[in-house]
Amino acid sequence: MLRCPFCGAEETDRLDLEGKRFVVFACMFTPQVDPSWSDESIAAELASAHPGGGARYFRGMCDRLHLYVTAGEGGRRLTATDGPREHDPSSAPSGAGSG
Repeated sequence: MLRCPFCGAEETDRLDLEGKRFVVFACMFTPQVDPSWSDESIAAELASAHPGGGARYFRGMCDRLHLYVTAGEGGRRLTATDGPREHDPSSAPSGAGSG
């Protein structure tokens, strides 16, 4: 059984999708790995790809999420003007919230 290279959480599942394999850890870290790799190869690759606890990896994920929300599809959805947004109090029907 593999362990997360960041926190040591145990592997909980392996998913094979469209010729790709994903290893799922209890902490929800889910790296894509080559389906032909052995457990030893996967562990070695994860250790070499994420040295020093993975701060660089998580910073990269954070940066990608920020870009998605501000300039990508997420940002377009958040700033869409084609209808009321659920979190916009001004979109409530008349009389809502009074009484």
